[in-house]
Amino acid sequence: MSHLAGTANAGWLAAASRRRINNPPQVNNLPHNLGPNPGWITILEGLTRSMALTRRRVLSGMAMGVAGALALQAPAQQGPAQAPAQAPAQKPPPTRAKQPAKPRTSPAVCLYSKQVVKVEYENLGMVLRDMGFDGCDLSVEPGGHITPEQINSDLMRAIEAVNGVGLDVPILSTSIVSANDPNGRQLMGIAGFMQIPLIRPGYWRYNNAPDLDARLAEVQRDVMTLASVARAYNIATCLHNRAGDYVGASTWDVNTIFRGIDPRWVGYDFDPGYATEQGGIEGGALALRLALPRTKAVTVKDFYWAKDGASWKATGCPLGEGMVDWTAFFSALARVRFVGPISISMTYQPKDEINAIRRDLEFVRKQIAAAYPQAG
Repeated sequence: MSHLAGTANAGWLAAASRRRINNPPQVNNLPHNLGPNPGWITILEGLTRSMALTRRRVLSGMAMGVAGALALQAPAQQGPAQAPAQAPAQKPPPTRAKQPAKPRTSPAVCLYSKQVVKVEYENLGMVLRDMGFDGCDLSVEPGGHITPEQINSDLMRAIEAVNGVGLDVPILSTSIVSANDPNGRQLMGIAGFMQIPLIRPGYWRYNNAPDLDARLAEVQRDVMTLASVARAYNIATCLHNRAGDYVGASTWDVNTIFRGIDPRWVGYDFDPGYATEQGGIEGGALALRLALPRTKAVTVKDFYWAKDGASWKATGCPLGEGMVDWTAFFSALARVRFVGPISISMTYQPKDEINAIRRDLEFVRKQIAAAYPQAG
């Protein structure tokens, strides 16, 4: 990730060093930049934070769902899992979590938060709001805003920091690939409590498996058990079609895995950039047709092919300057009335990252306005 560059922006809030989790932000001690670029100015005055929930109260609520989650993990051959018994209704403790939102008529445009990982999560919502985003695709993975080891202490605080300024957190991007991951269970418990509707799991590689069918069967077991636990917390799982040696890169392989699984709980985080890179323009269009009925989220990036020595290399570029047919893509989304999150993810390193993000956001806004007349 390149340094966040650009001219001074009064609305931009950042802090350079990790504070201890249990201390509220001390605005008087914040540095005035995030590194060698002095363009990021900290102008926080009187910022305070409060946690209405204690960790004990959240974990006690999570424990109530464990029995149901375990029951839903039963292998498919044992038949459909029975719904867990409903616990007596209890008045939830107050939080700063999002309030029920009005139904959307167009997609919510989000930023994959790893793009601005130098911005502390306390300030992330304010930064994204000032840029004009609708929400945040929160990175909960190694190198992200919340690492797996910080889920218990930091995840709820990060979600509240975004919700508290009026933005949504419709999806968490994670590294989870197994329902047996204790950090993953903790993540889903908190996400369910905070009403996060979607998670994007990590990636499964083929790793030159000699028997592709056997490898797909292994991944299918992982996906089914992971989705069963997520369902217990009212969360849907959406797989990203990452190009390369990854299960799901061609879309067709994951479609085989999805057969027989309730589409309400498992689907795609469809990436037209990766689909075009993997299958070309026509192959990408076919992948979209296959994925569209199960598409729950979208990640957008663009690229072009560049000669790298004796081979060709997919090279990231600003949206609209590469190989993806964006007009056709957004028209397809509008035809099926897709209103899920669209996350902007950059695979290139611009000199001025802030303005590059703004430019990509403006591009997506124009595409939505053209394809969704009610959004114009």
